[in-house]
Amino acid sequence: MEQKSAFESFELEVSEDIRGYLNETAKWTYFLSILGFIGIGFMVLGGIGVSLYTGMNQLGGADAYGLGYSAGVGIVYIILALVYLFPVLYLFKFSNKMKQALKLKNNEAFKMAFLNLKSHYKYMGIFTIVIFSLYILVIIGVATGAALF
Repeated sequence: MEQKSAFESFELEVSEDIRGYLNETAKWTYFLSILGFIGIGFMVLGGIGVSLYTGMNQLGGADAYGLGYSAGVGIVYIILALVYLFPVLYLFKFSNKMKQALKLKNNEAFKMAFLNLKSHYKYMGIFTIVIFSLYILVIIGVATGAALF
C-alpha cells in the first residue's frame, strides 16, 4: 500500500471568515480594474489626441519633424495602453469569477478566479523583469557612452 504525503491528502477549508475576506478582495479588485480600464481609455484618447492635435498644428509648418515625433508619442501611448490592458483584464476576470464562486458556491468559478489572479501576477512579474532589464541596459549604455567621450 502506497502512503500519501501530507500535501497529497491536504484539503483546504474555506471558512466564513475566509469567504468574507475573498468577497472583500473581489470588491476591491473590481474597483481597481474599473479604474484601470478608465486609465487605459484615457491613455488611448491621449495618444490619439497628441497625434492628431500636435500633428494638425504642425502640418505644413517649419516643424515638420515634430509631426513624426508627435505621431510616435501617440503610438507609444496606445501601445502602453495595450500592454496595461492584460493585467487589468485578468484582475477584472478574477473579481467577477470570485463573486460568482462565492455567491453560487461554484468550485469551477473558484478555480478560474485563482487562475486569473495567477495570470495577473505572472504577467506583472514578467513585465517587471522586462522593465528592470531595460533599465539595466540603459544604464550600461549610458555608462559606456559616457566613457567614450
